[in-house]
Amino acid sequence: MVSPRGPPRARPTDMTTPGPLLPPYGVVVGVLLHLVVYLVAVLYSYAEQLFLKKDDNKIKKQDAPALCDLHCCKDEPIRNGLIGQKPPSINPERLKDFGEEDYLNGDVKTWEMKIVSRNEELLRDALSRIPQSSSRTSLSSSNKLIRFEDISAAAFKIQCGVQKTPCMYSRLSKQYGMDIYLKKEFLQYTGSVKERGVLYLLTSLPQDQQRKGVIVASDSNFSMAVAYHASELRIPVFVIMSTSTSPARVKMCREYGAMVISYGTTAKDSQTHARRLAQENAYLYLEEEDSAVYLSGLGTVGLEVYEQVPKLDAVIFPAGGHCGLLAGSAAALKHLNPRISVIGVESESFPVLQQSLKAGHPIEDQACSNHHFYGDVSGLCFGSNSLQLTGKLVDKVVAVREEDILISMLRLLEYERATVDAEGAIGLAALVAGKLPELKGKRVAIVICSGNLELHLLQQCIARALTLDNRVCRFSLVLSDSPGDIAKLLEILAREEARVLDIKQEHTFVTSELFTVEVTCTVETRDKIHTAQLRNALLERYPTAAWTER
Repeated sequence: MVSPRGPPRARPTDMTTPGPLLPPYGVVVGVLLHLVVYLVAVLYSYAEQLFLKKDDNKIKKQDAPALCDLHCCKDEPIRNGLIGQKPPSINPERLKDFGEEDYLNGDVKTWEMKIVSRNEELLRDALSRIPQSSSRTSLSSSNKLIRFEDISAAAFKIQCGVQKTPCMYSRLSKQYGMDIYLKKEFLQYTGSVKERGVLYLLTSLPQDQQRKGVIVASDSNFSMAVAYHASELRIPVFVIMSTSTSPARVKMCREYGAMVISYGTTAKDSQTHARRLAQENAYLYLEEEDSAVYLSGLGTVGLEVYEQVPKLDAVIFPAGGHCGLLAGSAAALKHLNPRISVIGVESESFPVLQQSLKAGHPIEDQACSNHHFYGDVSGLCFGSNSLQLTGKLVDKVVAVREEDILISMLRLLEYERATVDAEGAIGLAALVAGKLPELKGKRVAIVICSGNLELHLLQQCIARALTLDNRVCRFSLVLSDSPGDIAKLLEILAREEARVLDIKQEHTFVTSELFTVEVTCTVETRDKIHTAQLRNALLERYPTAAWTER
């Protein structure tokens, strides 16, 4: 029997069934793999470039110093040398990169601009003649006069180690009838112009000698300058001082960085001990001489004065036995302008330079005092180089009294607020004494070269200067021992505008009549005229008043 439904139908296909999954996932994975490979390649290339660049920089740093290492930096220390090494401590304000070789500790290099000429050879030639066996700077044995080129080379080399001190117009000009400019060399770090010659001398020493060290034996400005600048240059420095040296000077040298040794009771004992130590330990014994190097450093003062004061007529320098400043500066000034008068001033008590010029050679048997008041002014004439330059270039040498030096110290303290010693004030003393009348109306520069006066001497000098200047006076008179007489005396002093500094009464040892008192009074006046007015007023009231002469 046939089924009524007919033939069977075909089963319909399900249109919602998904197709094969492998092709879409394969595409995604392939893209990701390509991306990873690309990133790896990029990173590898970048890393390779970094390593190559680092190697190139390392090679360049080894081949040549960096640009910043070749120049002097004002606010930061010098940082030269090998990479990874810690540079030694260097004070940038006192020691710039003006060296020539490896110095200081031997592992720091500095560079400088060199002026290639025969001048360096001439200056170094004098140093090469130092006999190593004698262990001292016998530089004057070369007997070679300095030239302007030598002074210019010294000025270039020490310009970052010493101050360029001001040369200022002084208020004393009206008082002395001329335009006075004061070159204030006492403003150097150690208070002395000797720093210029010392620094150039130390930097010109051979490298091996700088490592071994130097030794000096005195308490002068020269020794203090050596103590300071040798310490700044990392040169071992020893200072031998006698037991009679002022404790303040000993302390100062130690603060500068020197090893100070007290030995002997006199300066000669200290010098003998220093020479023995120099021979035993290979130190270089330094003493102030007139070598070409030292004089060239001191001569830089003349260069600065000529630069700072236009249209100069004359320059006044301290002289005496140690006339290196006078000789070196004269060489510079006369080269720049031969019409400038160069004048030296020394003390009448120690006319060493004048006697040496008359004799034609340094005076060695001159009885000179080592009094601290005079300092280097009273020293022996130490060399023929300075004497020859002075005789050839200096126009005039004058001598002044001790009283004139004291008054000039007082003038500088009052008008310039400058505390100087005898060596610093002796130039102005020539004007105070009226020894240079030909300079009236001229433009004159005075070198104030030193300000290292001990405090106890300063007090004595100012008190004595006030008396010499008729501004402190003393008188004695006899009064009746009644309450009103002292008051009347004080009324007279007040009316005459005199300032009472001290008043004393004596009852026991009075030789006059009984019941009297002797009064001694010390007063301060304005000037000589005011003192004369006070004296006349007292003699009018007290005819027996006794005036104490200075």
